Amino acid sequence: MAIFVLRNKLSVMKRLTLILVALMWLPLASFAQNNLSQEDISNIESYIEQIRTDWQIPGMGVSIQKDGELLLCKGFGVKNLNNPGEMVDPHTLFQIGSVTKSFTAYLLATLVEEGLISWDDTVKEILPDFKLYDPWITEHLQVKDLTSHRTGIGRQVGTYIANLGYDREDIYKMMELIKPSYTFRGAYQYNNITFIPAAMIIEKVTGKSWEDNIRERIFEPLGMTESTINGEGFAEARNVAHPYEFLSKEGKMVINPLYGEEQALWWLTVIGPAGSVCCPPTDLIKWAQFQLDGGKVGDKQLISKENMDYLHRGITITSQSESKTTLYGHCWFIEQSKKGRLFFHTGTTWGMTTLCAFVPELNLALTIQVNSEAPSEPRYAVLRRVIDLCLDLEDYDYNADFLKEWYSNATKKAEEEAKAAAEKVVEPAPESKLLVGKYTKDPLFGDAWVTLEKGKLYIKVGKQGWKHEMTHVSGNTYKFRSDGTGFEIKFKFEEGQKKAASFEVDFKQGEEFGSWTRLSK
Repeated sequence: MAIFVLRNKLSVMKRLTLILVALMWLPLASFAQNNLSQEDISNIESYIEQIRTDWQIPGMGVSIQKDGELLLCKGFGVKNLNNPGEMVDPHTLFQIGSVTKSFTAYLLATLVEEGLISWDDTVKEILPDFKLYDPWITEHLQVKDLTSHRTGIGRQVGTYIANLGYDREDIYKMMELIKPSYTFRGAYQYNNITFIPAAMIIEKVTGKSWEDNIRERIFEPLGMTESTINGEGFAEARNVAHPYEFLSKEGKMVINPLYGEEQALWWLTVIGPAGSVCCPPTDLIKWAQFQLDGGKVGDKQLISKENMDYLHRGITITSQSESKTTLYGHCWFIEQSKKGRLFFHTGTTWGMTTLCAFVPELNLALTIQVNSEAPSEPRYAVLRRVIDLCLDLEDYDYNADFLKEWYSNATKKAEEEAKAAAEKVVEPAPESKLLVGKYTKDPLFGDAWVTLEKGKLYIKVGKQGWKHEMTHVSGNTYKFRSDGTGFEIKFKFEEGQKKAASFEVDFKQGEEFGSWTRLSK
């Protein structure tokens, strides 16, 4: 009997402990759901302006919707620093970058809803010509793997192929040449190019382009009337935010405007299904609210809550600490902490950054758009402040912490760069005329030409026939820029030959695509 009583007491204590632990991790939102007052909104606006000044951000667009009410949809700062009178407004168009991925994943979900595909279908079943480096992965890769970053293709591998003028079809074929960087489904490795076969599945099944599906299945039913797609759409729009580069030089922030090819509008179009949607604040908040409402627009359920929830279901842990755990689902990050579940995705293009988020426990949707490649911290500072205000928590200056950390890292980076520059030994360049000639690789990558014009070396590579000036780095290594990004090119000389025999282009993520070999004598 004593043993039973003891065991029973222990059992009760165990249950109480479990209950206390569970209560500790219950979202604070369960106990406090504050409505944002006008004073709160004014506080947020002042905070945004402070952040914008601290990070030298030209312009921002911010939207906040709580309990179905649009509390803030406003522009801050300017669209173009050269025209200070042109202020960002709620209708100013921004590129939203990788937030686009959630659009592509949703399109796939609509096809699942209609019974046209299954998440468990293999890509090969739908696209018979689909090939990856590993034949086994080729046969077993499923639709759901494309949007969860578990394909075996390494982080951002293939992202910069488009910047040399190759198109979606080219990259689709080049995927066969990319060696896996990790075990299939063994890790989360963020990647852009897997969304190209995802878009091709959408196109194959519907008989319409990915772009038309975006318009018909998302823009029209959600009333996103001012949104557009791809580099062409952005270039044609009138009320647009001008993109700005954000750099750290000598421990300081440097902001540079991007013009012409530096805006990488070709890349934006090619990488489209992973990052080419463009929205003003008025439209992007509709997308966030649509997620929060579980696939409803007003009283109309566009997609079942079951299929919507599938997109929001965490699959792979991306980070973990004592205070929070973050997972990745189908193009949404899910952060779980004492403050509730936060669903979000960020986006970055050449000159613009975005954050799209929603918090179910607070019935809160929020979007932040920036016409600068500033780090993610300014956006997170706004997001955290808004959540704290909703929970009636004491004000905390996240921005001050983020700034302090940035300047500390920037100072350290500047010191390391100065030391590396002092120690760098630049080897002499070969005679320029020895590099001149026609080179070839294969039908997919095509030919390349190196020319010497008025004492300057140029390279023409890629299917678009773009020509770029090469500048010397060291020894046989040169660099050039194409569609907004820099590439290094290394020439190889065979023993006994005076002219360069071949060259390789560094695609920046460790891709091994092989050499272009000299044709001309």
